[in-house]
Amino acid sequence: MNRALPEALPTAHPKALPRALPRAFWPYLLVAPTVLGAAGLLLYPLVRNLVISFQRYGMGELVRGGASFAGLANYRDILGDDEFWEVVRRTLWWTAVNVFLIMVLATLVALLLQQLGRRARLLVLSGLVLAWASPVIATTTVFQWLFSSRLGVVNWLLVHLGFTSYENYSWFADGRATFTILVIVVVWQSVPFAAITLHAALLTVPAELYESARLDGAGAARIFRSVTLPILRPIFGLVLCLEVIWVFRCFAQIWAISKGGPGDATTTLPVYAYRVAQSLHRYDLGAAVSTVTVLLLLAVLVLYFRQMFRQEAEL
Repeated sequence: MNRALPEALPTAHPKALPRALPRAFWPYLLVAPTVLGAAGLLLYPLVRNLVISFQRYGMGELVRGGASFAGLANYRDILGDDEFWEVVRRTLWWTAVNVFLIMVLATLVALLLQQLGRRARLLVLSGLVLAWASPVIATTTVFQWLFSSRLGVVNWLLVHLGFTSYENYSWFADGRATFTILVIVVVWQSVPFAAITLHAALLTVPAELYESARLDGAGAARIFRSVTLPILRPIFGLVLCLEVIWVFRCFAQIWAISKGGPGDATTTLPVYAYRVAQSLHRYDLGAAVSTVTVLLLLAVLVLYFRQMFRQEAEL
């Protein structure tokens, strides 16, 4: 006995299906959870810090609450303090020295990687990744040991090379020496990221351009200036901005090694804000210093972007 086959359910054409949202809104909907999460983690502390900077907020207010409005009094206190402006100058100098060394060394390493064979390149890249992945405090502790006055490798090596004056030399008792060691630490930790990023960008430059430049008689320096740099200018700008941000707000290395000392030789704005807030229990002044730090960083980046866009428009 033949059974009748069930009738097929009616199907609608995909274009006829109702859509709750236009197609253009779906990308924004998909990234909304990430954006909202980042906004909650980043914007709330920023706004809270800004609010505290306009209040009288000390240890008493932290315990019992009831902070009062102070207006611009906290900003007048820090902007009228000569020590604050000395810290600002030191922070700008700290940022300029570190970023300059990072970009120069990272560019040289990236260019070196282009000339190495496959195995040597893999070895160097592995070393860069390991240095980049090392925890900040662990790396800082290693450098503290290297420059230790009695058990440090640096003093031992200098003495064996004939520099006997460095026997039991205390590097961290001298402001300039401590500043130099911190620069070495930060550059060591920052160069791998910048070098790997620039190396990846160099791989995108067509080999035909290099060949044409060599046929025209251009040397290595002229090729870099006339071929590589114009093509990779956006990547160089991006890496430069990231390094400026990272170095400007650097805190862990300075605090772990010197806590801003000896004296105030290595006190930058993040360290100064922390010392004011924790040592003096003036969280309102610390919040004001932090807010000014963010504004200074934004001003530096805005000036750089204006210069970069002006150069792009002239090309």
